[in-house]
Amino acid sequence: MIPNLDLQPDIKISVKQTFGIDSDMEVNAFSKKNEYVPEIDKTYKFDRDTTLAIISGFSFNKRVLVQGYHGTGKSTHIEQIAARLNWPCIRVNLDSHISRIDLIGKDAIVLKDGKQVTEFKEGILPWSIQNPVALVFDEYDAGRPDVMFVIQRVLESEGSFTLLDKNKVIRQNKFFRLFATSNTVGLGDTTGLYHGTQQINQGQMDRWNIVTTLNYLSLEREMDVILAKNKKLDNPKGKEKIANMIKVASLTRKGFIAGDISTVMSPRTVLHWADNAEIFKDTGYAFRVTFLNKCDDMEKNTIAEYYQRCFGEDLPESLINIQI
Repeated sequence: MIPNLDLQPDIKISVKQTFGIDSDMEVNAFSKKNEYVPEIDKTYKFDRDTTLAIISGFSFNKRVLVQGYHGTGKSTHIEQIAARLNWPCIRVNLDSHISRIDLIGKDAIVLKDGKQVTEFKEGILPWSIQNPVALVFDEYDAGRPDVMFVIQRVLESEGSFTLLDKNKVIRQNKFFRLFATSNTVGLGDTTGLYHGTQQINQGQMDRWNIVTTLNYLSLEREMDVILAKNKKLDNPKGKEKIANMIKVASLTRKGFIAGDISTVMSPRTVLHWADNAEIFKDTGYAFRVTFLNKCDDMEKNTIAEYYQRCFGEDLPESLINIQI
């Protein structure tokens, strides 16, 4: 297992200076980083409300759930705040393959004095609880019921965790923090957009101190994000191209929510499109390999129409109908 981290926050940083948000809040941070601290993305753009919610989680030991559509940067938001605080951060994706054993731990055969013996190996949850670590559960609303009840034990900020396999009670490290991201707010998939999500026990939802929403950005904000990653496009012609890309994405989002199409362009996809357009020097071809190829064949003409409306030109037929 990962070695113990004997650390504690030893400095305070200004939220205004570090995150560019108009706030007098200061937050505890570490002066030194280790291998579990995410790398800083200097071009990252912070959303004010989401940033303040996550910082409150770090500063006041609040349990924070970040909800929103996919591709909006929920997990990255937490990581980038942790990076600037030098706070060790571990992400766990709660897909259907994650089991109770994965989280808690299991017996394993090890060699001791040349003999094979059975020894209990702690999972990521008990290890995280005992260390100054920010543990992030991604796809929180897709977790299996047995896994969710295990997590419920540690949602109380002072709550201890009983490790039955070792007859041991684990107390939370003073600087252990818990976050989660989800596409829904625990009520299940009421829109039909996110198959596989579950309803979350309301007793468990009540234990999340803060729930914040991070959804699609305004055109101006999304433009800032993409230009920060693509400096070469920071000119009148490049900005016009990016604006049209974002308009296409906006149409797919409206069509997705209305049920007209089944695939949506997230801000992440627009970033990939802009990158690929620079690689191939062909906006239409980049659109095909970035997004159109992921779409249902029956919907491609609709999506090609979105492209035509925003760019004022038709996609070549060869890009819409792929020859096999």
